[in-house]
Amino acid sequence: MKKDQLKHILLPLFFIFTEIMVSAQDNGWCISADRTANYTGIAVGNGRIGVVSSPRPFESELVILNNVYDNELPLGVSKILAGMNFLSLKIEIDGQEITSDRIQDWHQTLFMKEAFLRTSFSFENKASFTCDLYALRNLPFAGYMDINVQALKDVRIKVTGKIVTPHDYRQPSATFETLRDIEVTMPFIQTVAASREGKHIVATSATFIWHSFDSTNETLRPQLINEKEGDRTNMLSFQSDLKKGTALTFAWAGAECTTKDFSDPVSESERQVINMLLTPREDIIAGHRKLWEDLWQGDIEIEGDIISQQDVRLALYHLYSFGREGTGLSIPPMGLSSQNYNGHIFWDSELWMFPPMLLLNQGIAESMINYRIDRLDAARFKASAYGYKGAMFPWESDDTGEEATPPFALTGTFEHHITSDIAIAAWNYYRVSGDSQWLESKGYELLKEIAGFWVSRVSRNSDGSYSIRNVVGANEFAHNVDDNAFTNGSAITCLRFAVQAASVLGKEAPPLWKEVADNLAIHRFPDGTTKEHSHYEGERIKQADANLLAYPLEIITDHEAILLDLNYYEPKLAEEGPAMSKSVLALLYARLGDTETAYRLFRESYMPNKRPPFGALAETAMSNNPYFVTGAGGLLQTVIFGFGGLHITDEGIAQLDPVLPRSWKSLTIKGVGRDQKTFVIKNPKE
Repeated sequence: MKKDQLKHILLPLFFIFTEIMVSAQDNGWCISADRTANYTGIAVGNGRIGVVSSPRPFESELVILNNVYDNELPLGVSKILAGMNFLSLKIEIDGQEITSDRIQDWHQTLFMKEAFLRTSFSFENKASFTCDLYALRNLPFAGYMDINVQALKDVRIKVTGKIVTPHDYRQPSATFETLRDIEVTMPFIQTVAASREGKHIVATSATFIWHSFDSTNETLRPQLINEKEGDRTNMLSFQSDLKKGTALTFAWAGAECTTKDFSDPVSESERQVINMLLTPREDIIAGHRKLWEDLWQGDIEIEGDIISQQDVRLALYHLYSFGREGTGLSIPPMGLSSQNYNGHIFWDSELWMFPPMLLLNQGIAESMINYRIDRLDAARFKASAYGYKGAMFPWESDDTGEEATPPFALTGTFEHHITSDIAIAAWNYYRVSGDSQWLESKGYELLKEIAGFWVSRVSRNSDGSYSIRNVVGANEFAHNVDDNAFTNGSAITCLRFAVQAASVLGKEAPPLWKEVADNLAIHRFPDGTTKEHSHYEGERIKQADANLLAYPLEIITDHEAILLDLNYYEPKLAEEGPAMSKSVLALLYARLGDTETAYRLFRESYMPNKRPPFGALAETAMSNNPYFVTGAGGLLQTVIFGFGGLHITDEGIAQLDPVLPRSWKSLTIKGVGRDQKTFVIKNPKE
């Protein structure tokens, strides 16, 4: 056995012990760490910004700005911006900087219910610290570090807040300013710079807020000192003497605004900071917690398996952290935790993340589908540019809605099932929401244009059947194939949905939509097993493809046929394939009533992908690029649509034949659908 294979077997065992210790007392709401070895950061996010944690005292690793892109190279494709890092501090005690090698009793806890990360430790028996890190839900362009210092001896403390500008930003300008309005003084530092190729101006402002003093009274608060390390590190410092047994409480708060969202990001970042400076801490944190309380109306509770409870809740926490109601934004594969995949929007959003959000948070789901509707004109233009009618969506999408896949990747030119995935998500949104006004004003136009694309994309065969030739399917190992099972199956499904949508609205659907849907080729081996494409001969596959015809497409519904495909394709999945393949297999086994196999595959779908110390998911068992929120969507679908037995139907959400793993005493799914129903499944063995 190879060393890396052994590592991926042993790694989940580490999590089993740590998670039980941490979570048994809090029903899976908290994840804690007390070691920094092999540390992979966890994200706090609010749908606009994501902040990745660091093991180092008072530092954050990375800030990601959602939907803010610039070209990576002058003639290259777009890439999401890593923002200025404004959520880091340097603290000195009696002239000694607090660093990782000088602290004791280091401990971090992610509080998922309230959505913040707490770091605590002591420093050389002189002082103890807690630092709470927030990406504020109520202030979506702002972050907040809340600090408590307990003096164990008489000490002198120096605190330095920083705005660090990445090196790929142009012409940074770092300033310190104190604004005054009558008797109110409002000091802050600010850095303004242009993004990589000058597409956006980014402005970041930050300041200290002293809970122990009157922040607006210049005679009471500590004296501020502005320092710089070149133009890329803007710093603001203060000093204070603390007596043994006393405490100092303060916040370092900042906001980051860009020309993507504001015509004047410079002034707006100042206003955001002033708002935090002059609003009581209790009100800011209460507003943040209230919005998260609302989000958690959609929740999943597992009784009897604390590890699964924690893992499922961490997956849901990340979808909530990276999505946001009312924005018209979607979620990249890595959410707001990294720049991997350039922060573009893929099929991951519609096929893997969207269904859990559709059931548990229709606001985020509506934003995700509106992201596509708002870019329908760009999809129309792409279709015409490639000689087709209707709307053809890009494999990788950015803020423009144009194709953003690097040209060397054949997926951008040939992976066309993304267009169907979007139509399927749109119709499911209507089925769950029941919003006929939305269907009339937005949804039907999308479905109609996608149906128009497919009937222009297919080729008619001599026997009257239709084929879709020269595509890359969901299994991206197979390039430029004909009649890929999932591509054809998804086209059949969205054409049928478009016909249904026309009927609901009293419109006449073109007869060709039904004709093509009824006659698109799905190839099979002699024993009835679905062929992944017309010339497939059993090659290794990157991820599930033909199995998707059983779920989510439900084209294949016969139990024996589903099992035939499951038995054939599971052994062909590559180790380096993404997490969600086994989650859909697990879901299908759950629907077939085989709970033992379903639970095995459920665990295999993500446990080898967990990275210490919090269990952040990498894309594959062999990679280290968390947080892979696509995998989170997959494991949540296994729970909701597999074990929970929920189905999206023309009549709304229905529950059919739920089953539970042996170790689960009960499963409760809360806040489902527009009526926010609760489904409780009890294990009959209990």
